[in-house]
Amino acid sequence: MSSPDSDEARAARGDRAAFSALMASTMGDLHRFIRRYVGEDSEAHDLLQETYTAAWLAIGRYDATRPFETWLRTIAVNKCRDWARKRAVRRVISGITGLDGREVSDLPEPAPSGEVMIDDRRRLARVDRALAVMPDSLKAPLLLAVMEGRSQGEIAAILGVSVKTVETRIARARRKLAAAVGDRVD
Repeated sequence: MSSPDSDEARAARGDRAAFSALMASTMGDLHRFIRRYVGEDSEAHDLLQETYTAAWLAIGRYDATRPFETWLRTIAVNKCRDWARKRAVRRVISGITGLDGREVSDLPEPAPSGEVMIDDRRRLARVDRALAVMPDSLKAPLLLAVMEGRSQGEIAAILGVSVKTVETRIARARRKLAAAVGDRVD
């Protein structure tokens, strides 16, 4: 529970300076999460701004007794899901199906320093492609757990599902990702 003088409590009362302080402390991690979720840096930047704008507009509904980052992640996940839905609609309208290959072409050429670097880049490209087509219900808990090190309880709170559902979805996502990348799952 936060004190009445905490940034969270002051922001919930509409204090812009407190909200700015919370933005500054969460921006790096939130950007990394969104970037990994959507796979495009320019889109991630836009979604980060949309997340903070939505958070500010809804700050009156924020319960300062709950973790600000959990509330903020919930907004970010919803923004990412909206983006994915809009992207899917654009693909259908433009007649594009499957992967467009842009994710792979955007990767820099591997340094000619050795076969290991080339293999790592290829594997990373396979991971990015697999994440791009993974259903949101599996992608969000996997990224929150692996990329951010969040507990299953935190993920459940962010996504509004049970801890058991989070556990199951993470396991499914890992199996799906391993199969797409060509790794064994023990």
